[in-house]
Amino acid sequence: MFKSEDGSIHQISLPLVNKNEDKTVFPLVINVISRFWGEEPPNLEIDTRAKNYGGYKGSILVEGLEIIEKRLKLSSVIYRGSISDLKKRLDQGLPVIVILPGILDTIQFATIVCGYDEVEKRIITYIPEPDSFGAIPEDKFIEEWKQDDFLTILIYPEEVKEILKNDVFSFYQSNRAALEAERLKIMGRTDEAMDLIQETLDRFNDAGKNPHLLLMLAGILNEKNDPKCTEYYEKIIDSNPKYYLAYRGLGNYYLKKGNYSTSNKYYLEAVKISPTRYGPIYKNLGLTYMHLGDNLSAKEAFKQYIDQVPEAKDRNSILEFINS
Repeated sequence: MFKSEDGSIHQISLPLVNKNEDKTVFPLVINVISRFWGEEPPNLEIDTRAKNYGGYKGSILVEGLEIIEKRLKLSSVIYRGSISDLKKRLDQGLPVIVILPGILDTIQFATIVCGYDEVEKRIITYIPEPDSFGAIPEDKFIEEWKQDDFLTILIYPEEVKEILKNDVFSFYQSNRAALEAERLKIMGRTDEAMDLIQETLDRFNDAGKNPHLLLMLAGILNEKNDPKCTEYYEKIIDSNPKYYLAYRGLGNYYLKKGNYSTSNKYYLEAVKISPTRYGPIYKNLGLTYMHLGDNLSAKEAFKQYIDQVPEAKDRNSILEFINS
């Protein structure tokens, strides 16, 4: 851990890893922290697991965590963090993975927090480029992190377990189950995902309050057009009014049901929380306005969609409507 002379900057030096080493089953953030602890990626294991996902685009975090736990001498815990916990871990010399809102057509992404500046009130994040790092104002970082309910991942070697033995990690069992259910869903094993979620809800008292587990459940029910999904989305919002994905989920459900005014309301709540988090939401927002007979607002929403997703496959047809 590096500290400035006045003690204001606390920063961990992390190894530089090429962006090309970001793999579906071994995301860059896990790769970097593994190397930080002196462990090289087990490439054969990574390649073998990757074959299960074909052309899937995105990261499957639980795969990477399983790899480091089974093939490397590392452990992990996934929990609901806080800004004080984050600084505590950094002062212990532990870099931390956090989940933050995405931009354009990426809905969320994982990044590594490697330091903080007490004077400037900034959170320092890892960037896979030489002599580079991000510096996010602390207030802004907290607001963005809250959108995913402060989801935090800690990866550490055996010798660190003693340091952590008395710490309480909220939702760590049900967060792991949520990631495992997500993997099952990606693999098309939806019924198994539902069984795992229900088993987790029955087994752990706090699981029914975990937004990430409830979101997985609501999302599967939403895909089945089951109205019960709305209860879980609303429960998430009651516990965290800034949970973007719950508003988006409700917007999607009511759009499918043809309830355009309610869908519109939830989409607007989502973009109020984060106007730039996920460009495609503006396409759906535009559709609700079209069905409500408000073509002017529809065009404005579609413009936002095209601005944020310039490579959209339906760009030409959207522009045709905008210019009509």
